[in-house]
Amino acid sequence: MKDANLRIRSFVAALILLAMTSMGARAQEGANGFLSELHNFRVSNYIALDAYYRFSGTGDTETLNEIVQGINSANDSMNALAESDSGVLTAEQISALNQEFDKFKNLMRDNINDVRNRGYPDLRLVSDMANQALTMSEKATELYRVAQESSQTATNPRVEAARSAAVKMAQMMAKYSVRTNSSVAQTFQGSSTEKPLDEQARELDALLKSVMQGEETQELAATLNDISSKWQFIRGSYINYNENNVGFVIDRYSKGILNGLATAIELLQGNA
Repeated sequence: MKDANLRIRSFVAALILLAMTSMGARAQEGANGFLSELHNFRVSNYIALDAYYRFSGTGDTETLNEIVQGINSANDSMNALAESDSGVLTAEQISALNQEFDKFKNLMRDNINDVRNRGYPDLRLVSDMANQALTMSEKATELYRVAQESSQTATNPRVEAARSAAVKMAQMMAKYSVRTNSSVAQTFQGSSTEKPLDEQARELDALLKSVMQGEETQELAATLNDISSKWQFIRGSYINYNENNVGFVIDRYSKGILNGLATAIELLQGNA
């Protein structure tokens, strides 16, 4: 009888442990998904901003579609964050970020309408949008750190370096785009507290170095080599940003690096 009771107690204990492990795994998965959406939100908004700067110089419909795609991607991530039940951030924190996003979207709409209706941008409004993009990005980055601490999620350092590199690349791409597509770039390239492109490029050097260090599968090695090659091709243009360079080439290679980093993150998470 005692043996039977002992077996029952052991069985119940095993079930409880299994349930706790399963709950922990689901919580970890939820937290990781939350961080992924927050990361996508940061990158997508800068992709939309980059497209706007090109649109302001051309009024091209295809480029307008790129703006819409970037905003829609950020909007999808914002909705996913708001609907998440992971408890990583409070409703108030998510609402505060959403309010900053609403300001950015409104400014984007007004700036697009200016180009479509008048044929050229209102520099004051564009400056407001550039500054709002930076404010929103800083808020999202702050909440990303809070979310990491709140969820106590053990993240892969190389994944975090790759995400930081992607945000840095997207910021640099947008900043370079405004210089290329406006004769008065200094008027609205963002906050005066934002670092110059050459400093950001050297920060990207360090982030990419961190991503490259570690074990690699054949697919990951190929992806990282492609990122490295593309970066070396355009690095000098970001360092010497005041020189005349071919803007569309910089933009294309920058986007290639962003795509490569997205692939690297997926591969690194799969290998974790």
